[in-house]
Amino acid sequence: MATTLAARRLLLLQRCAAGRRLLGTAAAEASDAIYVGKPSPVATRDETSVAMPMSFMTGSVVGKRFYRDATVRRADDGNGWTVMLDYRTLKTPAKRQLKLHSRALAVAIAAEWEFQEQDGIRPFTMPLMKLACTALERVPLTRAKIINNLMQRFHQDLVFCRSPADDELTKGVYEKQKEKIDPILDWVNTEFGVKPVVYTSFLGGKQDERLAKAVETVLKDANDRELASIDAMASAAHSLVIPLAIFRGRLGVEESIELIRLEEDHQVDKWGLVEGGHDVDIADLKVQMSSAVVFLHLSRRQ
Repeated sequence: MATTLAARRLLLLQRCAAGRRLLGTAAAEASDAIYVGKPSPVATRDETSVAMPMSFMTGSVVGKRFYRDATVRRADDGNGWTVMLDYRTLKTPAKRQLKLHSRALAVAIAAEWEFQEQDGIRPFTMPLMKLACTALERVPLTRAKIINNLMQRFHQDLVFCRSPADDELTKGVYEKQKEKIDPILDWVNTEFGVKPVVYTSFLGGKQDERLAKAVETVLKDANDRELASIDAMASAAHSLVIPLAIFRGRLGVEESIELIRLEEDHQVDKWGLVEGGHDVDIADLKVQMSSAVVFLHLSRRQ
């Protein structure tokens, strides 16, 4: 079952990237049910909306599909795009209008709604919608906290940790790290003008303050959508450097996943893959990283 759900999420993300169109929204309370207000005889589509319950952000099933079509249209003020579910404008769990700067992103989110089954709306199959809500609601209110949390973990970044070269059990991992991760460390040096410190201790090390300040500046200069993407990728990757390399165009999704899973894949090659374990982890990581990258790229388009 876990494998099926993970594969389903990955397939949905691929369909979203193809750009299917959608519509939608209607009024909702903070419970797990979705309440759709029936329009009055004189109401227009603009006067009716649907908001998702707060549980939408937790991944639970939030009710049966109540709409036929999902599409996109220009926002009322002409700035940005909205998603429509039939005649209703889609709102966030905090009941703010889901206004998107990019039509391409709006179409992709509409595709997530279009591919929902009749028996239930499943938020875990809608990563772009969840990222959009995060960028609109959470990031503006907690920007300083998000950046602080990212910087606190920066010194223990995955790419700075190196397996011992003199241990027979870790020698193979060390060699792969030299091959795959050293080019990223060289990029960090070139990009930020400071050479990173590599360490073998589980407790981590301390990077040069100049490097930390340069990375923090990038985060502070990022807009809300970019910061939401970086934060999501950092959470999945256990690394801030890898999301920044994606953000700056140095890495792609496949390369990033290879770096994130470098040590675990080495163990899989040696001892074998556990079905229902490793395969599910890989699928989930692909969904988390790919959705954040897709969100980042589509939000930059007009």
